Amino acid sequence: MRLARAVDAFLRHITIERGLSAHTVAAYRRDLAGYLAWLDERGVDDTDAVTGELVTGFAAERAASDPPPASTSLARLQSAIRSFHRFLAREGIVTDDPTTKLRPPKAPMRLPKALPVDDVLRLLDAAGPAPEDAAPGELIGLRDRALLELLYATGARVSEIVDLDVDDLMHGEVLRVRGKGSKERIVPVGSYARASVDAYLTRARPELSRRGRATPRAFLGARGAPLSRQSAWLVIQQAAERAGITVHVSPHTLRHSFATHLLQGGADVRVVQELLGHASVATTQIYTHVTVDALRDVYLTAHPRAR
Repeated sequence: MRLARAVDAFLRHITIERGLSAHTVAAYRRDLAGYLAWLDERGVDDTDAVTGELVTGFAAERAASDPPPASTSLARLQSAIRSFHRFLAREGIVTDDPTTKLRPPKAPMRLPKALPVDDVLRLLDAAGPAPEDAAPGELIGLRDRALLELLYATGARVSEIVDLDVDDLMHGEVLRVRGKGSKERIVPVGSYARASVDAYLTRARPELSRRGRATPRAFLGARGAPLSRQSAWLVIQQAAERAGITVHVSPHTLRHSFATHLLQGGADVRVVQELLGHASVATTQIYTHVTVDALRDVYLTAHPRAR
């Protein structure tokens, strides 16, 4: 089978049958396009002509490129290639999987960067006014405050928040979130976030909605179009500047802060896993390294022979 046709079949499979997100499918498409271009330069355009030597040669060349790519980028690239060839073998399109000897790069463990609680509160105040302090017509401030309150209150990914519909916000003190792989989870929403979201929906969104085409999306831009991930990132950057926070702040910073603050408050790691939507508790356990100072303090005060 021609490689281009095989890639199309694989992308349909991960979209329809596996239900991967549009962002993941787009990343796989980009990675496989580069892989096919590399193979084409070597006169390989058929699935049966791909060998283990070619696969490892491609991976080695990419790893040795200048500037060197991040280990996470290499790992994602290899994952795309491995998944593609496993799909071909499983479907009987080829007899052997040429990626069996491919070894993923070892990624260094990077601890999540969380903000102290005081900095989070300053960030929220800088994003926009609390509902009781908002002036009439302060549409964008109400939206931005609701956006950041919801990110911190739920620990959701920014893509999950900007993809919310108005109906998703109508479940009282809980929020239905569609995560990676279209998996749904229920997360609680605190009273502060709930008040900010309600104020935005009743006092700001109706006017923003009138400025653009009708859409069920909850968060809208100044012209009424659905708010994008990039726009949400810019909202947080601007709030961080106004708050005088000098460290790098992104939407994921609030997700990291959510998890870290829960664990520091005594939450069970498996509860945090469920709230974050992690498939494995091992992913969540990285946050336990961040709270080592808190654990040391507890040990020193609680153990009879710690001092």
